[in-house]
Amino acid sequence: MTVHDGATADPHKAIHPGAGRRRGRNMPKGRQVDLGALFEVRALLGTRSRQRDLLIEHLHLIQDEYGHLSAAHLAALAEEMNLSLVEVFEVASFYAHFDIVLDGETPPPPLTVRVCDSLTCALSGAQALLDALPARLGSGVRVVRAPCMGGCHNAPVTAIGHALHEHATIDSVVAAATAGETHPHVPDTIDFAAYRAAGGYRVLEDCLAGKRDVESMLKLLEDSQLRGLGGAGFPTGRKWRLVGAQPAPRLMAVNADEGEPGTFKDRYYLENDPHRFLEGMLIGAWAVGVTEIYIYLRDEYPQCRELLEQEIAKVEAAGLTRGLPIHMRRGAGAYICGEESAMLESIEGKRGLPRHKPPYPAEVGLFGRPTLINNVETLFWIRDIVEQGPAVFAKDGRHGRKGMRSFSVSGRVKSPGVKLAPAGITANELIAEYCGGMLDGHVFKAYLPGGASGGVLPASMADVPLDFGTLEPLGCLIGSAAVVILSDKDSMREVALNLLRFFEDESCGQCTPCRAGTEKAVKLMERQRWDEGLLDDLTRVMMDASICGLGQAAMNPVRSVLTHFREELGLGERPASDRNGT
Repeated sequence: MTVHDGATADPHKAIHPGAGRRRGRNMPKGRQVDLGALFEVRALLGTRSRQRDLLIEHLHLIQDEYGHLSAAHLAALAEEMNLSLVEVFEVASFYAHFDIVLDGETPPPPLTVRVCDSLTCALSGAQALLDALPARLGSGVRVVRAPCMGGCHNAPVTAIGHALHEHATIDSVVAAATAGETHPHVPDTIDFAAYRAAGGYRVLEDCLAGKRDVESMLKLLEDSQLRGLGGAGFPTGRKWRLVGAQPAPRLMAVNADEGEPGTFKDRYYLENDPHRFLEGMLIGAWAVGVTEIYIYLRDEYPQCRELLEQEIAKVEAAGLTRGLPIHMRRGAGAYICGEESAMLESIEGKRGLPRHKPPYPAEVGLFGRPTLINNVETLFWIRDIVEQGPAVFAKDGRHGRKGMRSFSVSGRVKSPGVKLAPAGITANELIAEYCGGMLDGHVFKAYLPGGASGGVLPASMADVPLDFGTLEPLGCLIGSAAVVILSDKDSMREVALNLLRFFEDESCGQCTPCRAGTEKAVKLMERQRWDEGLLDDLTRVMMDASICGLGQAAMNPVRSVLTHFREELGLGERPASDRNGT
């Protein structure tokens, strides 16, 4: 029988390695591994490595093949990877996209339809889909609610099997599910040949050939004032310099796990011009001197994964990677893994629990090595900065700001989508100049300037420049520049409750302030009258004591609504001595 390297050819030894070390009864300890399940797992894994950090990848293989993770398959995988069953189970149970079926439980139907009920999809009728689809699709299809899928500009969004189905209606979902349209559609894109023909990879080739040096590259980035565009805004040139100064070997991790409700800009750039991102990534790897690259892509973007796998193979075949390993790692439905240290844990095949800092990933990151972490859009702009000079990213701003920003705009506007606009543009200008105005019959009422965690501002404050540092005095954040536009048809109470339910679902549960605080906040907000004092107390505790940004920022929308929409909540004027939000 064929086995992987290091495995025994004796199936009894493979199943019960501890059988010869009995204690008391003549039985192996722990759960006995089913022989059939073990052979099925071995057949799926084939010649793939059994290394610990591939656990999530191997769980995906089983889930994709069988539609769920049976207890027998989990035990077999643990045996095959030389892990304890609890190690496998705790990882599988952490991620939303894994369906564990224990002994005696009924497996889910062969097809699952996920309906996004995050804010923009909720505004566009997600609840009507959730109410109607179970009866229309029948017992052979499971319909479940799901968090943001990165299609806010095409709301409402569903996933039929593992394929995005956008602008969803009841009839269109039923038709697609009936026709078996469950495979992701890979979009047309600027492929390798087209990108090369337009001058692509020349900057990288100059770097590899020694025509450019690392110091000049770092100086270009520093002069451009490019900041991390995933939300934190750390200066990119400074980060590259810090990581490059650490002892080798150094690694690189690309954060492509944008999961903030309202955010879809990384998806846009991956689908439309993937090689501009890939070239920036390889330039970064050269400048910092990394030995391996890991791309962590959210599971909701299967079309991007297929596209990247195809195009990366072409880059490697052209010799442009110089043998540098590029690993694609697949998320599994956990918003928290957009937090950089939680992403590192997930890449290592663990639960996505944020790490305590310091040390920071630049010093102790992936597998304990210094790690450069950038998001997709940050790397996307590297080639332009090098070819056109640092001024290209430091000009064209408005209202005293510099540079361009990619705004993911959704909600009550005529033309939602990714809008490349000057940094410092206001919400009023963004709606009028880039989005075709408000939807007919809707009056601009409020907006989220930075996604679910960025707070909420009224339309009367829509002339504030949108950029780093401009919104903090108002208790808000620009974050990843996800702008959701709300109208007079929207209840601010329901908007805030929708956002807090998202954070309650997505809390990793590691720290009590976030785990218990988000749950308590939802319960308080579901009451007819909000207990402002308790909500204030929760806000202070969560901001001060949560481990990561999820818990620290989760109450931002509540603070904003309590500040700016008190009349709608039936609350009187707030005494100045009680204000702690803005």
